[in-house]
Amino acid sequence: MTVFIASLPDRAIVELRGEGTLAFLQDLVTCNVGALKPGEAAHGGLLTPQGKILFDFFILATADGVLVDCAADSAAGLVQKLTLYRLRRALSIEPIDELAVAAAWGDVHELTVTGGHMFTDPRNADLGARVIAPATVIDAISAQPPQTYLDHRYRLGIGDAAEIGSGDLFPHEACYDQFSSVDFAKGCYVGQEVVSRMQHRGTARSRLVPVDGSAALPASGSKITVDDRQVGTILGSHGSHGLALIRLDRAAKAALAGKVLSVDGQQIAMHKPAWANWADAAGDDG
Repeated sequence: MTVFIASLPDRAIVELRGEGTLAFLQDLVTCNVGALKPGEAAHGGLLTPQGKILFDFFILATADGVLVDCAADSAAGLVQKLTLYRLRRALSIEPIDELAVAAAWGDVHELTVTGGHMFTDPRNADLGARVIAPATVIDAISAQPPQTYLDHRYRLGIGDAAEIGSGDLFPHEACYDQFSSVDFAKGCYVGQEVVSRMQHRGTARSRLVPVDGSAALPASGSKITVDDRQVGTILGSHGSHGLALIRLDRAAKAALAGKVLSVDGQQIAMHKPAWANWADAAGDDG
């Protein structure tokens, strides 16, 4: 199997340095980072008090603190929010412009990176690994365009910050509960009560799922309907593949009635990813 490496220019790095960095983040983010050792990483988010994902990111522990791999267009906002929570702690929080990000998949065990960091994607082994390194290193090793990784991720049915957005989805809707992206056993963090209640009650009716069309799918925000009734929304697309937020109960009811999902007049198919272990909806869309 070949190793595929694609630079991700839509990503940026924020560094936190200082004593107690992991403890600081442990009280804020959805994932468990308290015991991370240098070179280990976690995926998670920082939520609004209402429990919706404000920032989606990876946290890589280093000898001096952590590197946060986040969406480039949200890096400044993340720095601002973390600085607000920092209070009087002796922590530095700043973007590191000279560092870039790449994704690697395939035979990643054969890949070594000099002058940078590489870690297995915590969400799913099939996603491969992520590389954080100086931009010159990323440019030298990347042979695939970013769209190749996008297709790979869409086929697996796994969302990223580009689809999750900011302040739009609950962790369960973004499938955080299917990975290690939210820890239900850790202590309190911002938005924790809402997330725990959804987990306990099983009230996540909408999920981010992969969808396919017979032709190119429309842009993000397009409505998915059954008999002119909305059952979901396209969150991202590339060619005929995409990710959508779907009301699973309504989609199940449509399937039982032999009806199809459509977007902009095109019939589409949704799939439950191989890694998903949520209970199938019963078709009750009340």
